[in-house]
Amino acid sequence: MDEQSISQYYADQPPTVVSLAIKPHFEALTDEQKLYAHNISRAAFLGTRIVLRQVSPESEGIFDFIITLHKSCNGNWSKLQKEAGLGDEALQSFLNYATQFLGNLGNYKGFGDSKFIPRCPPETIDALASAVPMAKEALRKSGVDAAAFYATTSQPAKMHLGFPDKGHLSTYYPDSPDITQDEIEQISTFMAEKKLLPENTRLKKTSDGNFQLLIASGLSKPPPEGGDAGPETVFDLLEKLSGKKLELVFGDHIEEMAKIALHIKKAGLHAANDRQKQMMDHYGKSFGSGSLNAFKESQKLWVKDIGPMVETNIGFIETYRDPANVRGEWEGLVAMVNKERTKAFQKLVDSAPSMIPKLPWGSDFEKDKFSAPDFTSLEVLTFNGSGIPAGINIPNYDDIRQTIGFKNVSLGNVLGAKAPHEPIPFIHPDDLDTYRNNRDLAFEVQVGIHELLGHGTGKLLQETSPGTYNFNHASPPISPLTNKPITTYYKPGQTWSSVFGGISASYEECRAECVAMALSCDFDILAIFGLTTPDTSSDKMDSPAGDVLHAAYLSMARAGVAAVEYWDPHTRKWGQAHMQARFSILKTFLSAGEDFCTLSHKKSKDDLSDLTVRIDRGKILTVGRKAVEGYLRKLHVFKCTADVEAGRELYEEMTGVDRWWEGVVRKEVLRKKVPRKVFVQASTAVEGEGKVVLKEYEASVEGMIRSWAERDV
Repeated sequence: MDEQSISQYYADQPPTVVSLAIKPHFEALTDEQKLYAHNISRAAFLGTRIVLRQVSPESEGIFDFIITLHKSCNGNWSKLQKEAGLGDEALQSFLNYATQFLGNLGNYKGFGDSKFIPRCPPETIDALASAVPMAKEALRKSGVDAAAFYATTSQPAKMHLGFPDKGHLSTYYPDSPDITQDEIEQISTFMAEKKLLPENTRLKKTSDGNFQLLIASGLSKPPPEGGDAGPETVFDLLEKLSGKKLELVFGDHIEEMAKIALHIKKAGLHAANDRQKQMMDHYGKSFGSGSLNAFKESQKLWVKDIGPMVETNIGFIETYRDPANVRGEWEGLVAMVNKERTKAFQKLVDSAPSMIPKLPWGSDFEKDKFSAPDFTSLEVLTFNGSGIPAGINIPNYDDIRQTIGFKNVSLGNVLGAKAPHEPIPFIHPDDLDTYRNNRDLAFEVQVGIHELLGHGTGKLLQETSPGTYNFNHASPPISPLTNKPITTYYKPGQTWSSVFGGISASYEECRAECVAMALSCDFDILAIFGLTTPDTSSDKMDSPAGDVLHAAYLSMARAGVAAVEYWDPHTRKWGQAHMQARFSILKTFLSAGEDFCTLSHKKSKDDLSDLTVRIDRGKILTVGRKAVEGYLRKLHVFKCTADVEAGRELYEEMTGVDRWWEGVVRKEVLRKKVPRKVFVQASTAVEGEGKVVLKEYEASVEGMIRSWAERDV
């Protein structure tokens, strides 16, 4: 890679550091609730090293290096600077890198999956290591040297996470450089047949060509009664892998999982009710034994735990970073309910039965009954993982979602976290006031609809067991796309992610975003959030609600432009599921016709320094909504009917990046990119007579590093 190519991987200078304010919400809890929250928070943070190992081979060593440096000087970086003989710029560049590293829990972006590297030279790392022998030893023990911090210039594909046989990096397949995508998919199919769930596993190909399934657990052996697949731990593989074996190996992340299980059991002692206690028991069994069947039982109870004062979820949850989209990253959430903000979301839930029929498909492609979920606005105490979302819709298990339900949460203090004087590229000056004044509420509305009515809608047409169907197989539903009976559906053991594979995560995010874009045009939904409109329909856009809707469409269009930052021209691959989705929605806007959406620039086609994206406000309810609904209908029907061939063809077309976007627009996007926020979170500790105390940290690079050093993970 040349210097220009390397420059796009430099760490943010400076990073955007914001604080997750939580004190008044935490202090309002009872002593028992605080102990419950503390122990689950502690369990969440004890999974830090799991996340680091899931990111890259060097991440854990870099983490130890940063923390050891801090402890050696107790955060007095000026003192360490003198001892290491560093200049101000070199030290600041290292601190900026360390902060971004801790904000992403690894040296690959949690949002984008590309490596980021220090702006200071390798000599800075060497000087710091020489000044603090224990830090140098931390690197040596992990097999990490200064070069690991920097670009893999001879292997540029390793700057991105992905399948190893495509030249990328993935530690979900550790020490397995020659494992292929086809082998991974073959084993996923075999696991599904054995009813072995993959979320808490990693897959290793051994030197003799056999495979080991590493199962995260606090025990090194399966429990006496056997694991989720029974007492057997070695299986003969079939079909293309005939002659090879798959061995189940328990005890991946054994030290961390044992500690996590212990704190989960402690949390159960302070549970508010029997349901929470049972939930903690199932969590503890799962984390101790490696059973994902036990984890699913915890999720069923979690869905039924309505309106708790302390909301939490923990485990191997989201699969975005596994290139196969089946293995989950460790994450843990602990939050307090914001009752006032929750009221609007509850009204949204109440309106769902009347809103779902407005979506562009018939009842055959929708759940037989909408189970109203719990939908709360939360203030986050702890969210440990590679990044913090604005909203969550879980669990991700289709059978639980279809039969028991799901929960939605909006993370209020994440949505409200602001960095002062943040630039806003690609919005036209004429639209800037509307956008700036309404984007926060527009985003809150978008997140609410996206999570509840996006991820919460749709029916997977399935053969649930041999000869048994959840639809009329003798007279199949009529597809609204062909006006003919459907011919594809999910077979026994198949799931949405197993059928759609690597595109499933981004495809589903796109479907949910399109639901939000379509239904935000309904002013009854906007009224739920306190937005009024005139009585006459012709004036609806000329109102506060119209301002928010305009800002929502501008925000999506702007995100679509900014998305090409996450497209890698060298590997021709997307690095972020949500941004891939938003790019396809921008293309939908641009192809809607009638100049509904336009890219505006006064200079030449190759000089986009004044590039802006514009939305014709007067055509949102007509041209814009029609285009979105047309795209959404296809996405939805292909998903419901397991038509992966048509779905893949559509999505690859809509997310394809041509040479102009790649070579000209992307260059301007990189020039104007705004650093993503990294959040400084509070810590808790038990002091004195068993009382939990909260410690918050300043929103600075020093505060971020200190917060992690004091967690002692």
